[in-house]
Amino acid sequence: MKRSTITWIVIIAVILILAIVLISSYNNLVNMEENVNSNWSQVDNMLQRRADLIPNLVETVKGYAAHEQAVFDSVNQARESLLAAQTAGEAAQADQALNSALGRLLAIAENYPELKANQNFIALQDELAGTENRIAVSRRDYNNAAQQYNAAIRRFPTNIIAGLFGFEQKEYFQAEEGAQKAPQVDFSE
Repeated sequence: MKRSTITWIVIIAVILILAIVLISSYNNLVNMEENVNSNWSQVDNMLQRRADLIPNLVETVKGYAAHEQAVFDSVNQARESLLAAQTAGEAAQADQALNSALGRLLAIAENYPELKANQNFIALQDELAGTENRIAVSRRDYNNAAQQYNAAIRRFPTNIIAGLFGFEQKEYFQAEEGAQKAPQVDFSE
């Protein structure tokens, strides 16, 4: 074989190997990004589930505590903010406000023993508690997927491919500053 033929074969082999690596890396990034998007959809789905349960819980409590309108309004406003959230950050902020409003709503139930014994209220409260657990799991799964994806697009040589094709970091679902503190419930106003 001539030297020029061997050179061309080596060049073609190198180009083929680089193409395979490029295609493989690109497809891996697409799969990881879709995993993040799928996990975000699950978080969104669970937040929607909670938002759908809340009106029933509010109506049940309203029947017993009609004079607590400000609390009902704050729950509804927080629910609407959560449904309107477009990003993980907005959803986390709205989620924090909703958790606080729900805390006040459930505190009302403590003042009405007959409400606490109502089967509809108990069932809704249990359903809401189960949904809260599902939301926590969905958030964790989303953040794990986002972490894996974000790490992948920052690692060499994948970062070059990510930059060429416009893959951007995903935002984590993080709690608001001070969210680890339980909200203060005060009806003395």
